[in-house]
Amino acid sequence: MSYQKLIAIGRLGKDPDFKTTESGISMCTFPLAVSEKYQKDGEWVEKTEWLKIVTFKVLADNCSKYLRKGSQAFIEGKMQTNKWQDKEGKACYSTQILANTVKFLDAKKDTKSQEVDIDSDDLEF
Repeated sequence: MSYQKLIAIGRLGKDPDFKTTESGISMCTFPLAVSEKYQKDGEWVEKTEWLKIVTFKVLADNCSKYLRKGSQAFIEGKMQTNKWQDKEGKACYSTQILANTVKFLDAKKDTKSQEVDIDSDDLEF
């Protein structure tokens, strides 16, 4: 048996990109910057990884509506790598995170943090 689960907290690098698939399903993608700080030779170093986040259906609608560049978000999902061939026949790869939970961590003045969960059974791949 095997199991995959990815959890990340970071900030959006740009506004979400919302689309509707040919089959009419809402889809939202956005880059998430996840940083860590550590000491190297007595100096603090910051390293940032960029994750491509993909959401579908109601979760996509909510991400498009509530998230913006700089928003902080908690992401839970799984990693997926796509493979295709370019015009010259070379293999190309793209890795993305298929999110099944997104929690909006930026609280507005009079409200608590936004939280939207969706069951992974609602995702179409």
